[in-house]
Amino acid sequence: MLVEDAQREVRTVFVGGFWGQLVASLIWLASAAMGVWVSPRAAILTAVIGGFFLFPITQLMLRLGGGPASLSRGNPLGNLGMQVAFTLPLSMLLLFPVTELRLSLFYPALLILLGAHYLPFTFMYGMRAFFVLGMILVVSGMVLTLYIRGSFSLGGWIGGLTLFVFAWILRATVRAEARGKG
Repeated sequence: MLVEDAQREVRTVFVGGFWGQLVASLIWLASAAMGVWVSPRAAILTAVIGGFFLFPITQLMLRLGGGPASLSRGNPLGNLGMQVAFTLPLSMLLLFPVTELRLSLFYPALLILLGAHYLPFTFMYGMRAFFVLGMILVVSGMVLTLYIRGSFSLGGWIGGLTLFVFAWILRATVRAEARGKG
């Protein structure tokens, strides 16, 4: 299978990452809301526990959409997807010492980790929008860390809204590609 064909299948099956981004955005927004109206601890638990359900909920949404929910066996990018998927939970271990240092660094640090996590999706999906998404998340995390201190939940709102907007951008991109081929 050629790389372009493998990338096209990833884009098609996963709708350009639409459902993953949409579900992730809802988790981030729910977490940010918990941070505002309940407590930082509740916000962190919402983000972490919600993250464990991201893949199963995304798979459910793909199945409910009527299309395939996984790549063909011959697609070599399936292995890359699995490897990239594990980078975020493993790198999130860094959040323990970061939040011990300053609790308000939770979301900025998570934005940076998530942004870095999305960069390989640029190749996997063959979509430059993932590079843009990743860089927006990383830069947002850095700006919050260096210049905007004191707001615990602001990074959660920024992350959630950014993911929500990009879910629709990615979906529109894949739909436009499908219309151009059909």
